[in-house]
Amino acid sequence: MGTLILKSSPHWTLQATRKHSFSKPFSANFFSTNSKPRSCSLNSIKMQGSEATTEKITEITETKVNGKKKIFVAGATGSSGKRIVEQLLAKGFEVKAGVRDLEKAKTTFSSDNPSLQIVKADVTEGSAKLAEAIGGDSEAVICATGFRPGLDLFAPWRVDNFGTVNLVDACRQLGVNRFILISSILVNGAAMGQIFNPAYIFLNVFGLTLVAKLQAEQYIRRSGINYTIIRPGGLRNDPPTGNVVMEPEDTLYEGSISRDLVAEVAVEALVHPESSYKVVEIVSRADAPKRSYTDLFGSIKQR
Repeated sequence: MGTLILKSSPHWTLQATRKHSFSKPFSANFFSTNSKPRSCSLNSIKMQGSEATTEKITEITETKVNGKKKIFVAGATGSSGKRIVEQLLAKGFEVKAGVRDLEKAKTTFSSDNPSLQIVKADVTEGSAKLAEAIGGDSEAVICATGFRPGLDLFAPWRVDNFGTVNLVDACRQLGVNRFILISSILVNGAAMGQIFNPAYIFLNVFGLTLVAKLQAEQYIRRSGINYTIIRPGGLRNDPPTGNVVMEPEDTLYEGSISRDLVAEVAVEALVHPESSYKVVEIVSRADAPKRSYTDLFGSIKQR
């Protein structure tokens, strides 16, 4: 996608409904690559209206091969997804790459990396199949899916809305309690007074894409799952320039960011408990100061 220039906005927030009693945000050492085999009690979640309740399930014992933590990435062969996979592997994670096209995946990723497993996963095919793909060995899910623009105006809803909901439901079935979504700034543009913003209009031309993404975000926030929703500005394929600027939801209205930095933020969210239950908006700016991710995520308040 090319650089998008967006206009100014009043501030508006979504009201999240969640209960924290059944889960705790991951600590930094939860994803330490040197962790030992552990025994943990997982929770499954039932939705009742807009409330999330929990049901205790059998305690299981997990043994991690080489002490590594496995992350499932949906949309792994996409422009952002493949960068997320590469950065996860570089940081010592094991990765289960969920892809629609196995042949494309073979040309995208090296086949001789023992820390990478490629599995077929189409988010539009329902939560049961996705649960099989994610499996009981994945500790977190990163959603980097996106529809392909075309004549099918319902495609954004199948992928960016129903597909994301299917992923969340699969996580709930498995007891996976960490979910990171790559979304977009301006998803809440209507409430921000940005309905005439050229970027908001452009991004909604193909089947109300931003509306579909916003409703998926709202579903995640009601689910009770420990989430981080990342809303990047206009996405660039070129190498990173400048430093990350991170703001609360419905704040940023212009700017762009390299996909490499988006992937970096997604991976860093896994190891920083300050990112839990938060929506963050990101762009990069040459004049922005360099800040640690502890500081960046910590500066955003939970809603």
